Amino acid sequence: MAEGAEESFDAARAPGWDQTGSLLALRQVLAESARMGNVVARRAGLSHRELTALEHLSREPLGPAELARRLDVTTAAATGIVDRLAERGHVERHAHAEDRRRTEVRVTDSGRGEAVGHLMPMFVALDRLDRSFSADERAVVERYLRGVLEAFDAVITADQPGSPPGPPR
Repeated sequence: MAEGAEESFDAARAPGWDQTGSLLALRQVLAESARMGNVVARRAGLSHRELTALEHLSREPLGPAELARRLDVTTAAATGIVDRLAERGHVERHAHAEDRRRTEVRVTDSGRGEAVGHLMPMFVALDRLDRSFSADERAVVERYLRGVLEAFDAVITADQPGSPPGPPR
């Protein structure tokens, strides 16, 4: 972050804000995560939203409307994303198993390989790091990260009165 931007962010902090090492590291992780998403998408020849769609679909099949909600785009935009991924062989549309009127989008082996292939070195390094912690240390890290997710959800749902929190993590 540019020095001027850092100063303006610092000036906007709430009273009592303590910029600890863990908060600085978290800010850096968030910045690098966004950068990494762009780099991986470019290497895979995908848009950032297409890569994000593959990540969601790698976890579970989704209907186009649910995918649109997860990507924070219109259903028409989500349909376009699915169309482009289907043209590349990364996803397939199927009739929903319980409601044949609905469509379900599933990632293919090609799509899973596209997303995972570029991220595998990171997965291996993170697994190695995770294994270096004791169970108690991992519990503290998990508690911190779940608190981070709650803080994110507070921002995401702030303009949506009465709406449930985002997808389960």
